[in-house]
Amino acid sequence: MEIIEIQKLIDALHQSSIDELEYQTEDIKLRLKRNGKKNVQYIEKEKQKVESFPVENLVTEVACTNQVEELKQVEANNVKEDLYEIKSPMVGTFYCSPSPGADSYVKVGQKVDKRTIVCVVEAMKLFNEIESEVEGEIVEVLVGNGDLVEYDQPMFLVRKK
Repeated sequence: MEIIEIQKLIDALHQSSIDELEYQTEDIKLRLKRNGKKNVQYIEKEKQKVESFPVENLVTEVACTNQVEELKQVEANNVKEDLYEIKSPMVGTFYCSPSPGADSYVKVGQKVDKRTIVCVVEAMKLFNEIESEVEGEIVEVLVGNGDLVEYDQPMFLVRKK
């Protein structure tokens, strides 16, 4: 076995997570082992750090974190319950105005009624006017002008009256 081959085995041992490597042929038997002392000392230090944490505080902290996350989720659900999503009825390109220089059909904060045109979706060179299905106020425009929209993709959030 050449020195270069032995060096490659040593490098392979260092780059891997194994602690011991044994290589044997008819002519040679080679055993490579990492220095075990460093690993043992490292584990002992980690063990001391873990033992120094009071378990009661750790459990309380996790419980509080879970309660905060649950509260945030409940608040988010309550806010979303008041909102209605106007979704794209087809795949196409979203346009917020009838022509490039014209004003947008609707803006955030604007009141809409049923049948108010909110945008245009172009599909196969046909421009389809999309109407609001509810009365309320536009809270958010979820799509940018000229963006591609998928079928059933939310485009607007409307706070119902």
